[in-house]
Amino acid sequence: MAHSLSAKKRIKQNEKRRAINRSRKSAVRTQIKHFEEAIKVGDKDVAAEQYKLAAMNLDKVAATSTMHKNTAARMKSRLAKKLNKLKA
Repeated sequence: MAHSLSAKKRIKQNEKRRAINRSRKSAVRTQIKHFEEAIKVGDKDVAAEQYKLAAMNLDKVAATSTMHKNTAARMKSRLAKKLNKLKA
């Protein structure tokens, strides 16, 4: 249990950041699920649009400290690979 005021404040700040980070990661995962559903159905146009949204979302999350830039880049690369496989 924190005793000092600054330690108590850090606990509150950490809880707030954790909630924000969880929300952002959840939004990314949801967007990726939408993309994968479009891939499963085989709709190229919808998949391309969903990829665009997922990539944009990943870039936004990577711009903060929520997700590392390389992690976001790796995810985008894997999604692009799936999209290109569908288009081919």
